[in-house]
Amino acid sequence: MDIGDNVRISSKAKLDPMHPRGVHIGEWTLVSFDAAILTHDFVGERMLDTYVGSYCFIGARAIILPGVRIGDHCVIGAGAVVTSDIPSHSMAVGVPARVIRSKLETGSWGIADSAYIERERQWQAAGNAGAPPPVWG
Repeated sequence: MDIGDNVRISSKAKLDPMHPRGVHIGEWTLVSFDAAILTHDFVGERMLDTYVGSYCFIGARAIILPGVRIGDHCVIGAGAVVTSDIPSHSMAVGVPARVIRSKLETGSWGIADSAYIERERQWQAAGNAGAPPPVWG
């Protein structure tokens, strides 16, 4: 597996064990409980690489199908089934997942709160590069 720095993956998340080399997750991304990132198609007998970008949030029980690419700074809603690529800076929800918001800005772990993003910028400008600010406070 190719997993970036500072990624948080719930112990209840499922990363496909049939083709683990096909799992690619960028830095500062969070994968919530019961989310599944799949990399194999049993019926089609194919192993495909699946990509989740940096600064993303994958909601609880979301399913990302084999071969899908999710761009940077994306939020995937809880229970979404991602069947096709999601462009960077997007929020996608539903079954199948559809983009409902574009030009989305996220901070560490896909947090899409403007106050948090501003605190993160100030934190880094103060010499704390590579570390996120506290989420609360």
